[in-house]
Amino acid sequence: MKTSNLITAHDLEVKFDSQIIFQNVDFQVQKGDFFCIVGPNGSGKTTLLRVILKEIVPTLGTIQCALAKSQIGYVPQFRNLETDFPLDAAAFIELKLTQKWWPWLTAQEHDQVQAALRATHLDNKRTTRVGQMSGGEKQRVYLAQAIVNQPQLLILDEPTASLDVQAKYEVMDVVQELNTQGTTVIFISHDPQLIKKYGTKTLQLGKGE
Repeated sequence: MKTSNLITAHDLEVKFDSQIIFQNVDFQVQKGDFFCIVGPNGSGKTTLLRVILKEIVPTLGTIQCALAKSQIGYVPQFRNLETDFPLDAAAFIELKLTQKWWPWLTAQEHDQVQAALRATHLDNKRTTRVGQMSGGEKQRVYLAQAIVNQPQLLILDEPTASLDVQAKYEVMDVVQELNTQGTTVIFISHDPQLIKKYGTKTLQLGKGE
């Protein structure tokens, strides 16, 4: 029988030296899920994302992912963006896509950038300097970067951290639209209201558990 599981993890454990970050972790992520990972600081939430991204090999257990890395978009918790970044929002996304400047994009690449801007409600901000944007708009630029290659899975590490309430919901509404259109989402959040409103599945991690 064909399965819709994109990710299947069984009995995962990650240990650094003698410190157990988490253990006995089992979960499945199916196509179309809005999958939330929750837990206290130090419970290994970001580490688990890095296991999913194959940046860390688990100490024990197995994890299977049906997607290639090119099919996964990722927005990390900490990003380096100069406030006086000299490129507009579209060019910032273009660099992520091809490492080329706008005049040398192919027609398909141009369409991908425009689609990413529309999907994140930034099409009217194309010529705005990223450093002049609000926190919520900058976060949507990062989302646009993550989806410009049209991934099947979007992984977000605390995408609304440090945003005000309105900006949080603006960002998460964009993510929900992407999910409704077929993009599977995995995200970390400490906000119970966001988890309740947007999540369809939840994985709870505890320290060393």
